[in-house]
Amino acid sequence: MTVDKPASEPAQPAEELSALMRRVHELLGGRILEHRSFRGDDRIHVARENVLEIAQILRDDAELSFDLLLDVTAIDYLGQPDDFEKQREIWDQERPVLRRQPARRHELVLPPRGPCPRFAVVYHVTSTTRFHRLRIKCRLPEDDPTIASLTPVWPGANWLERETYDLYGIRFNGHPDLRRIYLNEEFVGHPLRKDYGKWDEQPIQPYVGPGAKEPRRAH
Repeated sequence: MTVDKPASEPAQPAEELSALMRRVHELLGGRILEHRSFRGDDRIHVARENVLEIAQILRDDAELSFDLLLDVTAIDYLGQPDDFEKQREIWDQERPVLRRQPARRHELVLPPRGPCPRFAVVYHVTSTTRFHRLRIKCRLPEDDPTIASLTPVWPGANWLERETYDLYGIRFNGHPDLRRIYLNEEFVGHPLRKDYGKWDEQPIQPYVGPGAKEPRRAH
């Protein structure tokens, strides 16, 4: 498992970088905030404002030719730094007192917010002709979890971004059809966020059909 290093630590010497990462650095330069190249796992961290331009560069460069977006996902770093280097602590455990009091089963014990932006969007791209891959990470603040959609570069981002929106609440600006893909439109919250209650339940509403005048749950 690759462990991301904080931006404050010195970057790897150029001679330790893979050939792929050296080419990525030639093209992107200072737009790379941090990087990691370890045992074939190459990763860069970039600002969200540059992600669309960077995606176009990585796709169109003849040497890189990243023509396939494999996956889009997100990370919720609530209460933890990037590398989880601080001492492990149990902050949400099933205490017997809660199990004896069903009325309190939705109560969450959350850690304090960390100093860094809470969310990260992670892209996995590959080249079907050059047979190499790259991981791209962008950090997003909790009060504005938005980033540009990459559907203009890789059309396959459509459903992948919808999945990330559905489960994490990340909004992709410019997406042609940003709506839930797993859960119904009336579902409240995003279940893969760490502050979503692990015992939370939502009632299943009767299906009333696409032509119904009233939604399944009042807004």
